[in-house]
Amino acid sequence: MENKAAPQEEVNVLMFGVIQFSESLNYVYETTEAKIAKISQALKSHEGTLQKLGRQTEQAAQVEKQMKEVMHLLQDQLVKQQTQTKMTKDWLANMEQEEVELKTKVKRLEMYLNNSVPTSIKELQERAEEHSNVLKGLQHLTRFQKENIETQNEQLSKLQKMSETMTQWF
Repeated sequence: MENKAAPQEEVNVLMFGVIQFSESLNYVYETTEAKIAKISQALKSHEGTLQKLGRQTEQAAQVEKQMKEVMHLLQDQLVKQQTQTKMTKDWLANMEQEEVELKTKVKRLEMYLNNSVPTSIKELQERAEEHSNVLKGLQHLTRFQKENIETQNEQLSKLQKMSETMTQWF
């Protein structure tokens, strides 16, 4: 048996099997290579996405930092605005008190003029007119300060709303 050659049919079957096996190996090689290429491409895509997310995270952190700085500035401005409004209200209260006092003085002067015989009516009329002008000036100034306080109160309200909005974000 050692010297006998294998029959041609068996050789053909073996050769056919070897050819099929090599084709199968080639197919597996090609599909594996394509799968590796797809995986490599997917990894590159994921790396790009990760880098993009990293940049976006850095940008978001910067925006958050800037928003906190703006919020602190707004809070500082709000405190300053409140202080200024309080000072203006106090000043306005003093002005209103002075206006009341001046009106009282003018009324007393008018009563004095009406009840007494003036020596110099012209002089008293000039003084009364002067006091009247001062009163009018104070009334205009008081009205202006009231408008100023209303404007400041509106600005304070806006700043408080902005501050509340910013606080809600954090």
